[in-house]
This record gives sequence, C-alpha cells and structure tokens, in this order.
Amino acid sequence: MHGGLLRSAGAPPLVVDLGYGSSPVTTVELSDRLREVRDDVVVVGLEIDRARVDAAQTAARPGLSFRSGGFELAGLRPLVVRALNVLRQYEQGPALEAWATLRAGLAPGGLLVEGTCDEVGRRVAWVALDADGPRTLTLAAHLPTLDRPSALAERLPKALIHANVPGQPVHDLLAALDDAWDRAAAYAPFGPRSRWTAACSTLAWPQTGPVRHREGELTVPWATVEPR
Repeated sequence: MHGGLLRSAGAPPLVVDLGYGSSPVTTVELSDRLREVRDDVVVVGLEIDRARVDAAQTAARPGLSFRSGGFELAGLRPLVVRALNVLRQYEQGPALEAWATLRAGLAPGGLLVEGTCDEVGRRVAWVALDADGPRTLTLAAHLPTLDRPSALAERLPKALIHANVPGQPVHDLLAALDDAWDRAAAYAPFGPRSRWTAACSTLAWPQTGPVRHREGELTVPWATVEPR
C-alpha cells in the first residue's frame, strides 16, 4: 500500500483502517504488512459499532489500536486511510460526500484508498485519492482464479460501478483488457501470471506506476476512467 509514501514520512506514519467489520483480522494483517515497510507505523482500526470496537481490543498491541469513529476519522489526521467495502452500500451522492469528508481529514500529503473486494480478497478494485481528488484506479486479482479480467467489474467502487455501461470509459477499459487477455492466450501455458503480465503490457490504455503487473495489479489514471 504505497510503501514509498510511508517510507518518506518523517514522523511515525499514522494509518487508519476504516470500517474493518465484525472481526479485526484485516486490520491486524494490515498492521503486520505495513510494519515490514516501517516498523514504527501506527495503525488504528475505526468502527462506528461500539461492540465491534470493544471486541477488537483483544487484538490491540503497541502500534495497533481500535477506536469508535466514522468518516470524521475520530479526529485523527492519518497519512493513509484504507476504506474497503465501506461505501458500496451508499447511494452515489452520499458516497461522493464521504470522499470529500475523508479527504479533508488526511494529513498533508495523505492518501485515501477506497474500494471494494470480494469475501476472500481475490477480486479488488480501489481508487487512490489525495486532497485534490481521485488520482488512480487499480484493478487487482488472484490470477489463478481469474477467468477473464472483466470479472473484476462486479468489484468496481461505488463511484464507477454504475458507469460500467457501453459508452463509459471504465466499460471501455474492461473491454480493452479482455481483448488484450485474449490476444495473450499464447502465454497461458506459462501460467496466469505470465498471461496477465503480457496482457497488461500490450494494453492500449494509459497506465501509471508503480507497475505491479506480476502481482496481478493494473493501475490507470483516474482521468482515463472518470464517468462522463
């Protein structure tokens, strides 16, 4: 998760995992992974359900805590906010308002990562936003279980899910990615990672870094998928 941003932070970076759900397991995993990047990172899990916060306290430890809070981020000013599967149930208007509230709560130079994943984390799509607005869209998949790239459509974030129709840029992106996947069929005997990497490398669509094709990711500028 944007390791360069964490590494370049002067003070110990604060990361918020917003809406971790009925179990804090994803917040604990996030803390473990980020500590491989910065061993002084501070992770706070936020939930509006007080019972969930109380239950999560057994997982608390130095550098990892849990609090009650919502889009106002409990008054914290984090460098990074992760919000997965939080806005999907909202109507589009309130979801965009939540974007604005969350962005306003970021520390200077901070980043909001908002998106949707399936129940076991094999299909994910997220938007990265800074204080000025959305910057990129990332599509990510567990490649051995991916039939076609367009299967990621069902995990598009709220800001894009309703725009996946003919004539809209995100629909064109998924169609182009499917086409590149088909043209990369010759790489299938070498495994899905090789096929995905070949498809992304030949995709006729602007991309932005860091390039993580081998990890099953594709990142494009928001301006190329923003709904018309």
